[in-house]
Amino acid sequence: MDSQEPSGRAGRDGGPWLLNASDRADIERYLVSRGILGADATPIAVARAGAGNMNLALRVTTRDGRSFILKQGRPWVEKYAHIPAPFERTIVEAAFYAAVQSRPAVARRMPSVFHVDADNHVLLLEDIGSAGDFTSSYDDGAVTNATVAALLDWLQQLSQVTVPGDGRSVFANRAMRALNHEHMFVFPLRDSNGLELDGITAGLAGEARSLATDRAYTDAVAVLGLGYLRDGVTLVHGDYFPGSWLKAADGLRVIDPEFCFLGDPEFDCGILAAHLMMAPCGPDVLELVVASVTERHLDRSRVAAYAGVEIMRRLIGVAQLPLSYDIDRKRSLLRLSRRLVVEPDRGFQ
Repeated sequence: MDSQEPSGRAGRDGGPWLLNASDRADIERYLVSRGILGADATPIAVARAGAGNMNLALRVTTRDGRSFILKQGRPWVEKYAHIPAPFERTIVEAAFYAAVQSRPAVARRMPSVFHVDADNHVLLLEDIGSAGDFTSSYDDGAVTNATVAALLDWLQQLSQVTVPGDGRSVFANRAMRALNHEHMFVFPLRDSNGLELDGITAGLAGEARSLATDRAYTDAVAVLGLGYLRDGVTLVHGDYFPGSWLKAADGLRVIDPEFCFLGDPEFDCGILAAHLMMAPCGPDVLELVVASVTERHLDRSRVAAYAGVEIMRRLIGVAQLPLSYDIDRKRSLLRLSRRLVVEPDRGFQ
């Protein structure tokens, strides 16, 4: 699979319609043919919605000014088309949206789902607005205590969602967990993985080698990775970082749960903590995380260890963040990663 935009088609080979983001007419044909829009709603305007890695996400505006988000997960990672990805992930995401309807405190902070096209792996979602996500926090650290409190409350409410026994199989989400496990716990520490880290930040390759040859660190990462793959009973978002948090007129919203699974509730808290530490946020926001972990009786060591692995994979793995840090700052973060993974009992302080 190369990085070229695939040609839109209505399944000439009997397969699904892979949408062409650069061809407005193709998007129109799809929407009209599926009965989502009437011909009187065209022409439409089509633009990329955000800078997500995994999926095609388009903001569609109709002739009368209505807008929605059209999302399709294809059999590859959208930003890295050479990396295969599970085709069924948008269907798993749709199941997540359906499951959380039982918990209004969770559902109201997520976009509404207007339509699910299981044949073509497409979701039509509420357009929350163009204010953007929280990736700017890596530069300005502007994640307020109130925002962190809302993020933590959302996770606490999510942990109260009950998934009936006959609806649990979809949340095993094995293929997506295998993909994330590879890129979080394995690939960044693999010898000769092909990443040109010095092209990102001079000296970063040497720092990566130091971690990759640290047996205490790699063993601890491997054990934690097995824990990530174990099934549990708590519904987990699975990718709880600033790119999944949107700024809306009515407050914080959460998107992109395609990595969701039933497993460790400590995972989401660890990912949240990792990104607060990578952004120049103050120590008071981490204190909020610690307080929430304590209140929920979560395993603080597992939260810290997951945070450490997330820091590592975001610095020396494929899923790079928009960080303007020099090698000294990245070296410091990688040392923090080691401490969190090898000595998780020490926590974040």
